Amino acid sequence: MTVDNGNVKLFTEKAGIASAVVSEVSSLEEAFQYTIDLCGKKEACKLLVSGCEEGLSSKAGELCEAKIGKTIAAPALSKKQFSSLEKLCSENGFVLLKDGMRKHLGGIDIGFSFVDHGIAETGTLVLNCRSEELRIATMVSEIHVVVLPKSKIVADSYDLESFMEECMKKADYTSFITGPSRTADIERVLAIGVHGPLELHILLLEGV
Repeated sequence: MTVDNGNVKLFTEKAGIASAVVSEVSSLEEAFQYTIDLCGKKEACKLLVSGCEEGLSSKAGELCEAKIGKTIAAPALSKKQFSSLEKLCSENGFVLLKDGMRKHLGGIDIGFSFVDHGIAETGTLVLNCRSEELRIATMVSEIHVVVLPKSKIVADSYDLESFMEECMKKADYTSFITGPSRTADIERVLAIGVHGPLELHILLLEGV
């Protein structure tokens, strides 16, 4: 597929307005290194434990302050791709998950995924994800890092008609993602990261 530079420029602008961080990478290896660097800069997820505001024993207090090792979830990678990222994670002391996401609902630092398309008009990502592992990884992680080939960016949602028709031929899930999670359903106060990731990083991949 050819790259429409106008679509790429508009997508970058609109995604930025929605508080996504958009960068360009020339290879998947560069995307992996970006993810490793990002994980290294963030604090590890804390366990979500209720009652920490109460007067607790020292042992219980330690649990409230406990941090698990930094975790990256990448269930959609091929065996070769997973091995490449796993090597980088091992060198940096990170845990890399391919499955078993239900056991890590309390703390995934970064979810890494590919997406099927980008919509320039709104800066929206389109991700067909029939795998539960992939849905969990992209929804409960604190940071979602996605790789989007520039050639997969279309002008508007009408350009995805045939793609969506194929998706709807079977029981399936397709996510439309615009920026990090945000909601204002509690007293109309905007909150970021309540129903999904706190940050969304979009890596535009060249030459695909």
